[in-house]
This record gives sequence, structure tokens and C-alpha cells, in this order.
Amino acid sequence: AICNFVICNDSSLRSQPIIFNPDFFVEKLRHEKPEVFTELVVSNITRLIDLPGAELAQLMGEEDPKLPGANSTASGFFRSLMSLKRKEKGVVFGSPLTEEGIAQVSQLIEYLHKNLRAEGLFRVPGNSIRQQILKDALNSGTDIDLDSGEFHSNDVATLLKMFLGELPEPLLTHKHFHAHLKIADLTLFDEKGNKTSTPDKERQIEALQLLFLILPAPNRSLLKLLLDLLYQTAKKQDKNKMSAHNLALMFAPHILWPRNVTANDLQENITKLNNGVTFMIKHSQKLFKAPAYIRECARLHYLGSRAHTSKDDLDLLTSPSSKELQPLKSQKRSRLDTCHQEETQQRTEEALKELFRHVHNMPDSAKKKKLIRQFNKHPTALTPGSDVPTSPAPRRTRSRSFSGLIKRKVLGTPVILERKSRDATPEPERVSKENVHLLQKCGSPAHMSQAKLKSLEGRKEESCRRMRAHLLSKDSSSL
Repeated sequence: AICNFVICNDSSLRSQPIIFNPDFFVEKLRHEKPEVFTELVVSNITRLIDLPGAELAQLMGEEDPKLPGANSTASGFFRSLMSLKRKEKGVVFGSPLTEEGIAQVSQLIEYLHKNLRAEGLFRVPGNSIRQQILKDALNSGTDIDLDSGEFHSNDVATLLKMFLGELPEPLLTHKHFHAHLKIADLTLFDEKGNKTSTPDKERQIEALQLLFLILPAPNRSLLKLLLDLLYQTAKKQDKNKMSAHNLALMFAPHILWPRNVTANDLQENITKLNNGVTFMIKHSQKLFKAPAYIRECARLHYLGSRAHTSKDDLDLLTSPSSKELQPLKSQKRSRLDTCHQEETQQRTEEALKELFRHVHNMPDSAKKKKLIRQFNKHPTALTPGSDVPTSPAPRRTRSRSFSGLIKRKVLGTPVILERKSRDATPEPERVSKENVHLLQKCGSPAHMSQAKLKSLEGRKEESCRRMRAHLLSKDSSSL
């Protein structure tokens, strides 16, 4: 389980501070979707350190790790001797790391936290007989009273190193071996971009944080307990004479060195490995926190999707889904566009105001009058005294439907004929006045049409009379 929730109705405890785990979504993603979690973490590890294809495949568990000294026969006797020692497996010692083994070993760690002042702790060996008794008790699962005085702190410290050394693989696992070597090589760059010998502590801490995230859960739990113990031991080095570097020399072969190898197999890598463990001890209080961007990605993975939530989650994930966030994003974008348009329009109006004031303050001239006429033509022109832009006055347009209805009811003439006559006249206002005068004079549309017909008939008769007179005059002259 990621965490347990206990509901307490005791009013006296309600004022107590609430414990919040910032890595809640990180642990949730690790347990529910391990493939997604591993891909997220490894992609950021490769951003910090350069891992070739083979080493990356080993880190991902896709290939068996290729460790130094695997094909060497120079020290085969020592490797075979070490492997024979690990063949006798007990419930705790020599077995793969389990929660039961961690529970038994945690008794040793708790006892050592109370006895950190012993000089030469982890360096001075304890009594072999007492160590065997304690080892058998841990393997059998019996309760042990370490505070009874029967065992010495050096016995317990030596037995803890023995437990780590008999694990089938180191606590930091074989898959991570090459990654730790690359982390030890992370150094700062100078102004010209050249590598220096100064370690880049920030990048090393970040890389270790990511690497510890993909450790198996039992390994990660025990590693945290162990590094906390070594950190507290190094803080009391004035009493026990054990610095962080001295402790690293004691524990690097057990937690980082590959199994069945000797110092000759590692050669130049021994210094890197020892310095790496020293760095872990000194910065152990920072290494088990997920980087901020990993926490944010894990949080968004759940809060930004329609992931199914169980009833045990206590409604922690009640937030809009990714599809529901789209309308919000579009609304936000439209608001930003509207604000941008309003700001642009405001700047334009202020510029027009300033320009009009400048023109108004010019001396009287033909150019000033021309500019003022141009301003008056545009409805957006602002006067110097106006603070608020006034909207342009709407033009008075004739309603075709209403005017057409009036013309059909009152005039009784087609609308098209009147439009043609109106377009033919150069002055529409004068024509409209004449039409009104003609209406008043004729009295009704019927009289108006009869008068037009009479005038047309009179014109035809007059033209015919003139044609007759002209023809008669020609006939008389010919005679």
C-alpha cells in the first residue's frame, strides 16, 4: 500500500498538523503504472548522463549487465570462494532481499543508532561467537533483546556488514553499476565550455534521486535506513573516529561493488566507487526526494486524465479532466485575444486624440481646415475635450419594405419605375419636393395619372397638327 488513512473523531487531535506526502502521486504512479513511471525517470536520467545503447538496455533490464572481471581468470579462485560462502542460504542471510529480512535487520540499525559513539564503529570487528549466535537468532526469526548487554556494538555493526555482503547482488543492484560510474564523472564546465575536475554536485544529486526512484522497493527502503545510519555516524566522527570517507571504504564493497569481483577487476574504478558512496553518505538527506518536475508530471498524469479512482483515495483527484480543460483553455485564449484587441483599440484612440489636439492647436490656415474636414468625415474622430470615445452616429437609411408599402398604398405606382426616375434625377431632394407639390396640386393619385395622360395626348395632337400644316405648306408651294 502507498499509505494508510485513519479517520479519528477525537476533537483533541483535530488541532494536530496534517502530514502531507509530496511524493504521493509519484508513489501512486510507481505502483499503478510501473512502465510509465520507469520511462519517465529513465528519460530524465539519460538527459543528465550519457548512457550508450548497451548500458541503457542494462539499466532498463532488457539485457544482462556486463560487469568488470566477468571473463577474467586471474582471480577465479577468490571469486569461487566467495560464491561458495553464499551458497548456504538462510531465511535472512544469503537470501534475496525481502520485507521480512528488512524487518529483522532493522533491529540492528535501531540498536546502532543508540551506540554511535563507539570508537572504530564498523571498522573494529566483533566477537565471532557472539556474531554467530546473533545470526542464527535472526535467521530463525526469534525475538532478540539487544539492549540486554549480551552483545557489543561492534558485534552488531560487523553483522550488518555481513548481511549486506551475503546478498545475491549488491544493494544498488548490478543493473545500476555503469550509471553510478557515469554519475561520478559529472563535473562542472568552465567559461569556455571545457570540463573541469570540480564535481557538479547539483547534477549528481539529481541523477542519484532519479536512479534511486527505479530501485526495487525493498532495496530502496533498506538503502534509506542504511544511509541515514551512516550519516548520523559521520556526524559523530569526533567520538567514533569514522568520517564519511572511512565509512564509504567499509561499505562500498558491500552495496556497490559487483559480486564475485576483486579489487584487481575494478582497478581504476575503485576510487570512483568509493567517492560515490562518500557523496551518498554526505547528501543522504536529499537523495530520497523525487525532483520537483517528476512530482509535477506524476500529479498531472492523474489530475489531467480520466483515471479511475478508488474509494480509498478520499477524493484527492477531484479535478477536471483533460477534455474538460479544453473549453477552459479556449475561453482563456479568447479572453486574452479580447484584451489584446481592447488594448490596441485604446492605443489607437489615444493617438487620434493626440493628433486632433495637435491639428486644433495649429494656426488658422487652409491646411488646418482641410485636416479638420477629414477628421469630420470619419466617425471615429475625437474632439480634444472628449475623454470617452463616442460611437459613430448611425446613418439614416430608408427602409425598403416600409417605403415600398407606402408607395404601393398611397401612390399606386410600381416601385421600380420610381427608382429609375429617382436615379435619373441629379438632385433627389428637389425631386421629392416636387412630387409632394404635385400631390398637393392633383389631390389624389387618380387625378395625377389623368393629368399626365391629358398632357401626353395634348402633346401628340400638337405634333400631329404641326405635321399636317407642314405637309399642306409643301403641297401649296408645289402647285
